[in-house]
Amino acid sequence: MIRVEDRLKIADKLHLYTHAIDRRRWDLMPKIFHDKAIFLFGEVEGDWRGFIEQAKAIIDPMISTHHQLGNTLFNFDGDVAHCESYLTATHILPADYPVDMPFPGIGRRYVVTVGARYIDRFEKLNDDWWLKSRNGVFDWRQDTELNDGGLIDGPQDALGQTDESDPSRIVTSKWQI
Repeated sequence: MIRVEDRLKIADKLHLYTHAIDRRRWDLMPKIFHDKAIFLFGEVEGDWRGFIEQAKAIIDPMISTHHQLGNTLFNFDGDVAHCESYLTATHILPADYPVDMPFPGIGRRYVVTVGARYIDRFEKLNDDWWLKSRNGVFDWRQDTELNDGGLIDGPQDALGQTDESDPSRIVTSKWQI
């Protein structure tokens, strides 16, 4: 019998992943992925460590990213869980973003919003759930001009950060390595 606790543990890992991507907390990834996990999402594929290196190259130069998970379906089979999570990811790209990336630079700041889904396989080991494989599926993409009302150029202490100064550090302290 699957307990609500199992769903919550998997949801915690899903949410920790989106936090880690948006805050550039690459150090949290070993708390999410199974040691032999594989990853496939568009141009990014391979083992999870290789994924991190590819993701850093794509995401670190961005001004900001914001990943939101929506509906998640669970299908448990003993100590294996197959999950589908809906995702909306927003990326703000700088004017000097490289042109050879999946979201190519166009010489000015712009926003890329993607509707996608994560199709995941989790495995339970030692009473914890680990992401064993991820297949990202794109459903739609929208590129728009950036009109943030000057927020990005405003006071930096009013913006989310990707370093130790971000106030979310207290929330993720239980996953510190």
